[in-house]
Amino acid sequence: MLQFIARRLLLAIPVLFGILIVTFLLARAIPGDPCKSILGEKATAEACEAFAENKGLNEPVPVQLGIYMSDVFQGDFGDSIRFSRPVTQILVERLPMTIELSMTALVIAVVLGIGMGVVSAMRHNTAVDVGTMVVANIGVSMPVFWLGLMLIWLFAATLGWLPPSGRLPAGMASIPFYEVWGWTVAEDGFRFRALDFISNHFIFNSIITGDWEVLRAAIRHLVLPAIALSTIPMAIIARITRSSLLDVMGRDYVRTARAKGAGERRVVVRHGLRNALLPVVTIIGLQLGGLLSGAVLTETIFGLAGAGTMVFEAITARDFPVIQGFVVVVATGYVVVNLLVDISYAYLDPRIRLE
Repeated sequence: MLQFIARRLLLAIPVLFGILIVTFLLARAIPGDPCKSILGEKATAEACEAFAENKGLNEPVPVQLGIYMSDVFQGDFGDSIRFSRPVTQILVERLPMTIELSMTALVIAVVLGIGMGVVSAMRHNTAVDVGTMVVANIGVSMPVFWLGLMLIWLFAATLGWLPPSGRLPAGMASIPFYEVWGWTVAEDGFRFRALDFISNHFIFNSIITGDWEVLRAAIRHLVLPAIALSTIPMAIIARITRSSLLDVMGRDYVRTARAKGAGERRVVVRHGLRNALLPVVTIIGLQLGGLLSGAVLTETIFGLAGAGTMVFEAITARDFPVIQGFVVVVATGYVVVNLLVDISYAYLDPRIRLE
């Protein structure tokens, strides 16, 4: 097992290296001038020249790439062109929102998707099966931006059950757990950035600090965007679960279990579902990576200050370091998720030996 993990991590190094280079080049291929985007269209040539020199954009692209690669290997993504702040600090502030939203959406998608797929497979070719698959097809067909607006109109504007946007109500703040516990941390070190990154997950931070008012508010604000973001993954997981379970339920060992007198629920859960989960787990891993990188529209619609909106603003402002930093983090997340998916295969199916 350890050899397998080490081998996969070593193979991920050239992948991440290639992603760094491609992202660096693609970011500079975006039409437009960072100077004009930030200083305005009326910026003079002298001002743009001074801007480029100050930001290091006047160097040849290979030289810029070499400097950037050297900084990344030291854990430094550079400074934002737009805000003149370290990209690492911006990620610490913005990324927890995206992770919190993506994980909540994934939980909804997995629980409902697998449940719908199992029910549909057990009621194959019945009205329940057809109705479930119709719902799944509708879920795949609805764009996130349209569904988000409809959810805001219905549950926020019309019924008033849930807040339409934001992460917490105005005037409410989530106090970092290290401040609640009386920890003193220097604000310029790795330890502070790590603790701040953890505390910016409002749900987790409010649980460990016992701030139940913030917890309730954070969950209420997260319901609508999480539902909007989870709809397409939920529909995909439901369809894959149904197809895989139907295939497994026709195998010889399932018929043998039934012949021995095992109940249908035991046959489905113990003998059928576990063996049917291999393609489902693969899809779940891919969907998690897609949720992390695809939350731009959801965060924009619901006014969430996450990494998605940060990247959108960075693209419009030609803020290369922010774009590159976000892509590298998401790519690393993809590698880690795929590694966890591969490891889970050995648990789900003992016939698979990772060694």
